[in-house]
Amino acid sequence: MATRENNHHHSKKTTPSFSSSRLFISLICLVSLLLVISLFKTSPRETPTQPEQNIQTAPLQTGGDTPSLTLSSDCDYSEGQWIYNPTAEKSFRYDQTCKEIFKGWNCIGSNKFNGIDLVKWLWKPSQCELPQFDPLLFLKRFRNTNIGFVGDSLNRNMFVSLFCTLKRVSNDVKKWRPAGADRGFTFLSYNLTISYHRTNLLARYGRWVASTNGGPLESLGYKEGYRVDVDIPDGTWEKAPSFHDILIFNTGHWWWAPSKFDPLKSPMLFFEKGNPVIPLVPPDVGLDMVLKHMIPYVEKTIRPGTTIFFRTQSPRHFEGGDWDQGGSCQRSQPLSSEEVEEFFSVGRNGTNVETRLVNEHLYKALKGSSFHILEITRLSEYRADAHPSTAGGKKHDDCMHWCLPGITDTWNDVFVAHLNRIYSSN
Repeated sequence: MATRENNHHHSKKTTPSFSSSRLFISLICLVSLLLVISLFKTSPRETPTQPEQNIQTAPLQTGGDTPSLTLSSDCDYSEGQWIYNPTAEKSFRYDQTCKEIFKGWNCIGSNKFNGIDLVKWLWKPSQCELPQFDPLLFLKRFRNTNIGFVGDSLNRNMFVSLFCTLKRVSNDVKKWRPAGADRGFTFLSYNLTISYHRTNLLARYGRWVASTNGGPLESLGYKEGYRVDVDIPDGTWEKAPSFHDILIFNTGHWWWAPSKFDPLKSPMLFFEKGNPVIPLVPPDVGLDMVLKHMIPYVEKTIRPGTTIFFRTQSPRHFEGGDWDQGGSCQRSQPLSSEEVEEFFSVGRNGTNVETRLVNEHLYKALKGSSFHILEITRLSEYRADAHPSTAGGKKHDDCMHWCLPGITDTWNDVFVAHLNRIYSSN
């Protein structure tokens, strides 16, 4: 094409001779002959199929993996290591000035000794890459979408991380809460809403006091406690499945909370179909009962096309005792693999064992469901250094929630990576 345009342009200035015309025609014939020979040398089978094979053998580049309950073995984000990058702070996705950050989680603003260092640790999966998600591309791709976080304060931790990341690139934001939500925002330029529905147990619960008329629980000597209706969703989120396009659930910490649900003074009293469960069952059995009811409830009430996740348990890192026993978390860098096992091994039954115990219940209950499991436990177990600790402003070390900016930013990278693969395959 370039040769033809150049010759045409040149002919306006000079008159071609007969010999030059013959030379031009000879060149055309030679090129044509070479083209015919090359076509015969190319296998007919290779020509049409080669581009398709290139696409199929590069799913990580095209985002074409089929969604499943867990990630495929060649892209398991849960296995890897934390790498220290001293220049990472230059690429802050947001900083401590984001007003949605709860004061107790603002470790940079509270001058926690390693607050800045937290964002310099980057998670590197063993067999694939986990890029920091692009907030502007996220807003564009999920335009006209409603995203809901349903769970305890650890899901709020993740919700705030996502909000602050998105707000860094789009200030056109309005506070707006869907029915039951504790917090919510709409990014007006993209009509994208994210909200947080607070619920500790997923199921509805409240104070229970013995009736003067007696009853099954009264006959067993119970005078007070907490009534947990295992088959009734908490009102804060019961309408969320019919509103949101993407949902992220969690539960766990409150099921092992003797300070709240004291087995003797204020026990969990489970009800099903309005009647107390007799004989009484312990909290771990109650969790199974709640999951048995709540998982199908979500599946039945979601809108067509809704994507649902269940986030695995966020680990605590109390050392020297639990939160009310002087436990602390003063580490300055991530744990080693050996230390992780000391902290969380179910066999050792240590202070922080709830993490893996909860996950055992979750995986069992979610098997065969339409939920995608958002696995963040393993990568988080290393990060004993990433909690607010004494900078949380409480009378005790906060070794349960996470500093912001911090590790829940990586949770959102995993979350968005899941979303991109799921939506690319649809």
